[in-house]
Amino acid sequence: MRQPLVAGNWKMNGSLESISLLLQGIKAGMGDVKRAAVAVCAPAIYLPAVQQQLQGSGIGWGGQDVSAEASGAYTGEIATSMLKDFGCQYVIVGHSERRAYHGETDELVARKYAAARAAGLIPILCVGETLDEREQGVTESVVARQLDAVIQLEGVGALADGVVAYEPVWAIGTGKTATPEQAQEVHGFIRQRVAEQDATVAEGLRILYGGSMKPDNAQELIAKPDIDGGLIGGASLNAADFLGICTAAN
Repeated sequence: MRQPLVAGNWKMNGSLESISLLLQGIKAGMGDVKRAAVAVCAPAIYLPAVQQQLQGSGIGWGGQDVSAEASGAYTGEIATSMLKDFGCQYVIVGHSERRAYHGETDELVARKYAAARAAGLIPILCVGETLDEREQGVTESVVARQLDAVIQLEGVGALADGVVAYEPVWAIGTGKTATPEQAQEVHGFIRQRVAEQDATVAEGLRILYGGSMKPDNAQELIAKPDIDGGLIGGASLNAADFLGICTAAN
């Protein structure tokens, strides 16, 4: 049985004060979270504060991005070793905003996945289609291409060390959400594609939904057989909303 995972992605939001209050609220409500693993992915500059507040809480934390390089002349980049220094367990790679605004290719994302995995971090690999791609009927080919980049570089077994997050780009921050049926269709496709190469890896692979999940739709989404939790954006900035999704995963 796959343990659900609910991971918050704070994106470029927060201050020392707001993060402290948010984490206090989340920790206070964790008694109602019986089954799901819970994590937050914070801006790198706040990871020391997150580590300080969450150590020993049972809540994991991680970065929002990482360099494919180990170290060197890469101004502004964050190495896997730096994330590990602050106790990170997770790191997001290939978020649609990184792909769209920073020109990250499938190949670069695959290298970041490999670097994270080699360092003992759990990479959360984001895949998903734009509205134009969905309307053109190429959702599966886009998702397959993004997934296959990792498999071609690392082998299908590498997915056993990570998490996949399906995020329809048209549903991120827009208030639009894929219906549970639409989401399940793509989640099922991802699991089947992995199963064609390794059924054991596919069965154990956690696949999260990442498009405007909220407390009022989380339970219906997570109830689908191939949806194993959520990568949560806006709702992760509110303790009550985030906890509502975490308890829905029970």
